[in-house]
Amino acid sequence: MSDQPDTGGRVSTTDGANVIELNQYRQSTDAVPVMFHRRELDAILRIYGRMVGEGEWKDYAIDQLRDRAVFSVFKRSGEMPLYRIEKNPKLAAKQGAFSVTNTHGMILKRGHDLQQVLKVFDKVLKLID
Repeated sequence: MSDQPDTGGRVSTTDGANVIELNQYRQSTDAVPVMFHRRELDAILRIYGRMVGEGEWKDYAIDQLRDRAVFSVFKRSGEMPLYRIEKNPKLAAKQGAFSVTNTHGMILKRGHDLQQVLKVFDKVLKLID
């Protein structure tokens, strides 16, 4: 408790200007959206290019939200995404920041290393008799 009245963090000066406390200013500003770094985007686009070459994927979208970044992959641009590659830094200490989900929302793979998570798209070679 202090003897000064609660002004909500604003202090008026003699010339009528308002001074705002730094911690309240930081809380009021919008958070910077989460983005993919260049190396992460390079790895994702390498997989995307391969799948476009095979004719499986046709379009993509990148969303940069406050809490996560999402790379969505489409067969056709008017449909729901086939896969979503997500980066969620809040989960980095737990299950890992990166995950791949399918159309139904099922998490196919999750981890700390994007290269390992993207291995879900690697084709397994089969022996043909």
